Amino acid sequence: MKVLIELTYYRPHTSGLTIYAERLAKALVKRGHNVTVLTSQYDKNLPEIEIQAGVKIIRAPVLFRISKGVIMPTFGFLATKLALENDVIHLHLPQFDAAGLALRGCLLKKPTVITYHCDLQMPKGILNWVANQAVHLMNYLACLFTDRIVTYTQDYADHSSLLKKFSKKIKIIDPPVELPEINSQDIQSFKAEHNPDGHHPIIGIAARFATEKGIEVLISAMDRIVKMLPKAEVWFAGPYKNIMGEEQYFERLLPRIEHLKKNGNWKFVGLLNPEKMAAFYPNIDMLAIPSLNSTEAFGLVQIEAMINGKPSIASDLPGVRQPVLRHKMGRVIPVGDADALSRAVLEICKDEKNFKDRPNQIKEQYSPTSIAAQFEALFNEINEKKKK
Repeated sequence: MKVLIELTYYRPHTSGLTIYAERLAKALVKRGHNVTVLTSQYDKNLPEIEIQAGVKIIRAPVLFRISKGVIMPTFGFLATKLALENDVIHLHLPQFDAAGLALRGCLLKKPTVITYHCDLQMPKGILNWVANQAVHLMNYLACLFTDRIVTYTQDYADHSSLLKKFSKKIKIIDPPVELPEINSQDIQSFKAEHNPDGHHPIIGIAARFATEKGIEVLISAMDRIVKMLPKAEVWFAGPYKNIMGEEQYFERLLPRIEHLKKNGNWKFVGLLNPEKMAAFYPNIDMLAIPSLNSTEAFGLVQIEAMINGKPSIASDLPGVRQPVLRHKMGRVIPVGDADALSRAVLEICKDEKNFKDRPNQIKEQYSPTSIAAQFEALFNEINEKKKK
């Protein structure tokens, strides 16, 4: 089967969406499918065409940007060409360009599936508001033209204003989650590098430094936590400097972070490759997901942590709360509640054994191979209906 996957940003750009798409693309290749990714050449240093792990990546040159969106003059030509060449179209929303490809899929009678990752909520500002409305409209049209819409949880589908309009098209499929296999020496080396002073507890956060991630909630919680646990430390794994559209947010929080860093209670461990991330989780005591709005729909990093036996503290948001509720590993806290976050940290430290589940079972449930098989079955199901 020839599968076309389309999304605005693909690897090496780092976000939950791009990691999801990469894992699924590679898993489909391993299952014998021919996979092409159509995306933007958001960085001019990236090649327009390359092959990674059997996945062919085609990047449309970017003429200019509008907020986080990109304008790609050749995208329409590439979309038509690739829609004709492939058997199945798989789109990742939210994004502006998916509607055109979904329409092509509809007209060409190609099975077309959307994975809807989250609602879009841009930062404040007139330009961002206009961009937000445009993407909302294009997302709606994409959903209108597509055959099925995949989302991670029924919880999120029930609360998304867009997905509620297309409830008959919804298909729930877990996200693909995996980490490389590493040895105990790699884990110890990571500890020696980042925790030579024996800080405890280590509260991990794995994310882009972005407004919706609620980083200020964790900062406020740390002001309380260190009074009870002076050696507590946050490890921030992920990009944090010069994030598109988030520069002011970072500058605003930086003085408070610098204060925590000075006292040994905060560390930026940087953007980690998959092997380093696999060493990151065994060295933390818990993960924090203090997200603020529906741009976070699940939090793949929660499953990565749980596979390593580490509980998560997650905001009480549709979808985001599901890993903790499903696997009983952690605590769900009210959105934006720093006091509740600090209490959850103290509670987990006090009774760590009560926050363990069956990591191997969780690992199998979310394995990319298993998830790719479910997408394959969905593609075949749609194809059979179109033949009737």
